[in-house]
Amino acid sequence: MTETAPAVATAVRDCPECGAHVADGGRYVTWCAACDWNVDPEVRDEETPGRVERLRRRLARRDGEQLLAELTELGEPQDSGARGESAAHRPTSRRGVAGGLAVGLAVAVHGVTLALLAGGLWLIVACWGEGFLPAFGALALGLAAVLRPRFSSLTKAEKHRPVLRRPDAPRLFALLDEVAESVGTTGVVAVVIDADANASVSTYGIRQRRVLHIGLGLWQILTPQERIALLGHEFGHYSHGDTRRSLLVGNAFHSLGTWRYTLAPQQTESLMDHFVNLMTAPPRLLVDGVLVVLEHLTLRDAQRAEYLADSAAARAAGTEAAAALMDRLLIAGSVAGELARESVAARTRIGGARREDPAEGLWERLAAHAASVPEREYERLRRVAERRGHQVDSTHPPTHLRHRRLTRGTRVEAGIVLAPPRAVEVDAELAGARLTIARELVRG
Repeated sequence: MTETAPAVATAVRDCPECGAHVADGGRYVTWCAACDWNVDPEVRDEETPGRVERLRRRLARRDGEQLLAELTELGEPQDSGARGESAAHRPTSRRGVAGGLAVGLAVAVHGVTLALLAGGLWLIVACWGEGFLPAFGALALGLAAVLRPRFSSLTKAEKHRPVLRRPDAPRLFALLDEVAESVGTTGVVAVVIDADANASVSTYGIRQRRVLHIGLGLWQILTPQERIALLGHEFGHYSHGDTRRSLLVGNAFHSLGTWRYTLAPQQTESLMDHFVNLMTAPPRLLVDGVLVVLEHLTLRDAQRAEYLADSAAARAAGTEAAAALMDRLLIAGSVAGELARESVAARTRIGGARREDPAEGLWERLAAHAASVPEREYERLRRVAERRGHQVDSTHPPTHLRHRRLTRGTRVEAGIVLAPPRAVEVDAELAGARLTIARELVRG
C-alpha cells in the first residue's frame, strides 16, 4: 500500500472589494474571480506609440470585433472543412474593392521608386557637367536603391541562425507536409530556428520559396498537439489570401517605412535643424497619409486571414489545442523573461565545479516553468488581455476575440494527432539547433 503525500493547504482570505474567498496566488498574482479585484495590478511602462501605430491598434480592435460577428454569421469555418471554408471565403464587394485599391496604391509607391531611378539616370547621363544636377541624380539613384523591392535571402539567415532542410530533418518535414496538406496547401523548403517566442511563415528569393520560422521560446513550451495547432495556423496563412503578405504590397510597406525613417524630424539644436524639419514636414505628412490609407485598406484582410488561420489550426490539431495555443501566447512575455533569467543563471555556472555544458537543459527548464503556470493564472491573463486588448502585434485581432471564436463555436476533433513516439523523433532532429541556440544565449 503506497502512502499518499499530504495535500498542501492553500491560504485563503476575503476579497477587500466583495468579500468573496480568494486563494493566495503564491508567486502569481492574488486576485478575485468574482469582482476582478487586483486582476491587473501591474503598472505598464510602455512607450507612447506614434500616430500610425495608434491607428493600427484602433483599427485592429474595431475590425476584430466586426470580423468576429461577420464570421459567426457565416458559420464557423473550422467545423466542416471545405464546406465551412467556402462560406468563410465568400467574397464581398468591399473586400474586393479594398484589395484592388491597396494594389493600386502599392503600384503608385513603387512608381515613385522607378521614377527616382529613371530620373537619377537621366540627370547623370544627360546633364553631366551641368552644375549640381548629376549630384542630384546620384542622390535619386541612392534613394531608389534603398527603396527598391526586397527579396529575403536564406543565405543571410544561415549566417546567424540554424537552418534545416529536408535531408537534415526528414521526420520534421514529413510532419510539416502532413499539416500543410490538412489545411489545403503545400510545405516549405526550409525551416529557420531562433530563440524568439514566436513563429511565422515567409518567402525568400525571386522565386518566392516558402520558409517556416520556429522560435524555440514558443515551440518548447507547447505540448505536441499545441505544436500541430501552431503549424496549422502558420500554414493556414498560405491557404488564406492576405494582401499584406503579397510581394507587391509588402514591399510598398517597406518603402513607406523607409521614407518615414528618412524624413523623420531631427532634434532641433540649431536654426538649420528647424529649417530642415520645416522643409521635410510636407513630404513626411504625405508619406504618413499614404501609409495610413494603405493600413486601412489592408488591415481588415490581414485580420480575416488570422481568424481563418486559427480555423486551420483547429482543423489540424483540434479546437482544444488551438484554444490552448491562444493561452500560451498570453504568457509569451513572461516566458521571454524566464528564458533570459535561465540564460544568466546558466552563464554563472561557467568555470564552476560543474563539468557539463551549462546550456544543457535550458529548454527543459523553460518548458517546466511554462507547465507550472496554473489555470487560475491563465484565467487572470485572459481577463487582462480583454481589458488591455492584447494582440500578438498590431496586425492581429485581439487575442481574447480569437480565443472566444474558437471556444464558443463548434468543437472540432484533431485531424492530426502527434503521438509521443513521433514527437520524440521530431524533437531529436531539432536537438542540434536547440543546443546551438542555447549556447548562444548562455554566451550572451
